[in-house]
Amino acid sequence: MGNTLIYVGIGLIIAGIAYKYGLLDWFGNLPGDITYKSDHSFVFIPLTSMLLVSAVLSLVMWLMNR
Repeated sequence: MGNTLIYVGIGLIIAGIAYKYGLLDWFGNLPGDITYKSDHSFVFIPLTSMLLVSAVLSLVMWLMNR
């Protein structure tokens, strides 16, 4: 459990640095991400972006367990 928390913390630090310097501008702007705006509501469903993040995280976890 301790190692997992360390890895999650390092991942969050890296994600924070990437967000600060604009390396995550692609998130939410891929084809397949759903955005609906009206006068009184806003709906954002990042389907394609989350599939890509899931695939990358699955690959990283697979490599770590190997």
